Amino acid sequence: METSILAVDPQKLGVITFTGSKEDLIDEWDIQYVEGNDYESLRRAAHELVHTDTPVAFPTETVYGLGADATRSAAVKAIFAAKGRPADNPLIVHVHSLPQLRGLLSGRSDVEGGGKQAGKDAIPEIYKPLIERFWPGPITLILPVPENSFLAPEVTAGLTTFGARMPRSILALSLLRLCGRPLAAPSANASTRPSPTAAEHVFDDLQGRIHTIIDGGPCEVGVESTVVDGLSSPPSILRPGGITVEQLRQCPGWENVAIGYKDKQEGSASKPRAPGMKYRHYSPKAPVVLFEAGASKPGPEEMKAKRRIGIIRTKNWEPTLGLVAENVNISNTNGQALCSSSDPTASLGPDASSSSLSNLLRSVIQHQIPHAEHHIVKPDAIQVWDIDLGVETEGVARGIFSALRELDKKGVEVIYVEGIDDKSGDDIAAAVMNRLRKAAEIRT
Repeated sequence: METSILAVDPQKLGVITFTGSKEDLIDEWDIQYVEGNDYESLRRAAHELVHTDTPVAFPTETVYGLGADATRSAAVKAIFAAKGRPADNPLIVHVHSLPQLRGLLSGRSDVEGGGKQAGKDAIPEIYKPLIERFWPGPITLILPVPENSFLAPEVTAGLTTFGARMPRSILALSLLRLCGRPLAAPSANASTRPSPTAAEHVFDDLQGRIHTIIDGGPCEVGVESTVVDGLSSPPSILRPGGITVEQLRQCPGWENVAIGYKDKQEGSASKPRAPGMKYRHYSPKAPVVLFEAGASKPGPEEMKAKRRIGIIRTKNWEPTLGLVAENVNISNTNGQALCSSSDPTASLGPDASSSSLSNLLRSVIQHQIPHAEHHIVKPDAIQVWDIDLGVETEGVARGIFSALRELDKKGVEVIYVEGIDDKSGDDIAAAVMNRLRKAAEIRT
């Protein structure tokens, strides 16, 4: 199977209009597409999703997803086959609007859904404050599977609940609209590998397994969505991600939200309640050694026992961890954005003040992909690839999966990672360390 990467510029897709009462994208909205290569590429992907069983990879604000029609078993099974994903690991369903979500929850045969039925909203009240504040965005809600659900049973992996989210990505939302179907979409990587935050990561893992990768540039957030369960008492977080505990606790009904996840694969015989809870995840080919914040760094003797070393630095480690080095190939783009775009809100005029709309448009902006500086340590000719992700948590989150993949491409024997402090209430930091602890040997 030949795999194509189709570049799509979200700013060239068309003009968004609103038919609901507010200028956001969680209720009623429409887009007038502009004819051109970008629209044609997205339309091709939508046609493939509707008329074939082969999944399509596309970017969201968190990571790239591998999408298929959530209402057809054959299509959903193809996701598991392409990824090599265990069948008891449930999938998240992506929607483009609240009417579509209500259709899912009411068991309507019309996959586009509809409005509130007979004056009763199918969306549980506990989630209304989260939807109001965080959608579209990186948060997934655990919802009850309705009687006579038209979701393919493989989506839920036999559970009585399913996860749903509305991505904060114009490109992803436009693809969902063109399909007219909810899309089941886990991360678009081979199972256990680091999550993909750029189209090239998807190609590395899934070349020959899928036909189409939509390339919308690097992802904004860099770690997957926060998964929350408001059906439990108290409500709980099943997976840390782009929304923090403190942000959740500011919402009515979520003041006492509990932590319901562990920082290692749980490995039990029971079905995982949400993606990422049970199995090994996020691992590159090389062994990863994670040094918790404040832990001693690896010493020269340990490092000199290896011939090819990868280092990922954040706050305190010095370049090459102090080894005397001779630079042989320093990338002149290190620390710089590969590409940039003008402010996407500038053309919207002074009325473009909706926080939801502004959050959505942030996903258009490109972010840097980390590059490794190459050093040779004499006299032993030890090769070191050194990546500095910087001190800002958001930058570490955006770059960590890319950094692991970049060092894998260099064929390193080991990857040393400087951890970040996740004890200060910063849940983006918690999400980063949660992923790393599932991939690494840990040193404290």
